[in-house]
Amino acid sequence: MTNTPMTRGRKAATDRRRAAVVKAINDAITNGDERSVSAIARRAGVDRTYFYRHRDLLEQTHTASAQPTGSTTGAPVSRASLQADLVNAQERNRRLDARVRHLENKLSEHLGEQAWRESGLGAPDDIEALKHRITGQEQTVVDLTGQITELTEDLDAARAANREMISRLNTAAQKPT
Repeated sequence: MTNTPMTRGRKAATDRRRAAVVKAINDAITNGDERSVSAIARRAGVDRTYFYRHRDLLEQTHTASAQPTGSTTGAPVSRASLQADLVNAQERNRRLDARVRHLENKLSEHLGEQAWRESGLGAPDDIEALKHRITGQEQTVVDLTGQITELTEDLDAARAANREMISRLNTAAQKPT
């Protein structure tokens, strides 16, 4: 390649753009400004595609965006810490949403039962006593069913004995003496 004025002009323009990008990265780090490729490109007055033709500048931008901001008012903030905070906040929102749904369901049940009782259509308040009474009556039914079974067996045995006795009497009556 020859060292023509056009070649020197292109090299000088590339050097100016490179210097503008490096200055934009350093200014963003110093001021704690946004350090994304778009923000640095905007600040340096170049197109974002410039970074993809100059991989070293792209890598510097990514490194700068991963560093904590220069803010002196609080703890250092990096992209990774912001993403972790976002994930934690989303998880907390999910847990709180589940808790709110649970509480809404409990409140709905409670208000529904209260409205049912107050309307006069609801069951008596002594539901537990009724359940206990039902259980007792079910046991009584089981006991009585057992007694019926025993009595039915006794009756069948008595009938069988009665038939046998009548059969003997009839047999004895038919024999000539």
